[in-house]
Amino acid sequence: MQTGIIIFEDNNHLRESLVHLLNNYERYDVLADYSNCAEAVTAIKIYQPDVVLMDIDMPGINGIEGVKKVKETRPETAVIMYTVFENDEKLFACLCAGANGYLLKKTPPARLFDAIEEVINGGAPMSPSIAKKVIESFKKNTTQHNYLLSSRELDVLQLLVKGHSTKMIAATLFISFETVRSHLKNIYNKLHVNCGKEAIAKILTERIL
Repeated sequence: MQTGIIIFEDNNHLRESLVHLLNNYERYDVLADYSNCAEAVTAIKIYQPDVVLMDIDMPGINGIEGVKKVKETRPETAVIMYTVFENDEKLFACLCAGANGYLLKKTPPARLFDAIEEVINGGAPMSPSIAKKVIESFKKNTTQHNYLLSSRELDVLQLLVKGHSTKMIAATLFISFETVRSHLKNIYNKLHVNCGKEAIAKILTERIL
């Protein structure tokens, strides 16, 4: 089954390049592309995409507001921010608005493909420098609020933030699947949340760098 994608990008050359790149990959089908988010709600209702690639700096309605519109219209559509911005304010604003991933435009095409696969499978793909910012924010947050997470729980959480599945975390840390599930359960209890997305949202909303 093909993955339906919509692109919101005001740079015409880049947008056309992305359409061409993704449509040449048999697993992807670019359903529509737009230079702004004015028609975002209508587009999401009509095409019901699996994934949206969203720029931030666009005329009229920017990408941060665009994410909100997409998520309010169809929560199951995954949104990957695709931008040049690395500053903390825009990063956290996008993630708190509901973005599932955050990639910089200097990301190689192969990594873009990987990110789409990750987000389809429930991950949260991020460029390395972006993931580092989120992790640093969490470390400050846990110190401030005294959540008493163990070093191993922090290891698990850092991989969760990077978009790793439970199985991937187990393989990376050389521990069993059930051990990871146990660590995640303890993390959620300590943070007073119910799932990984709530855990990440909590650290972002409580502590902005």
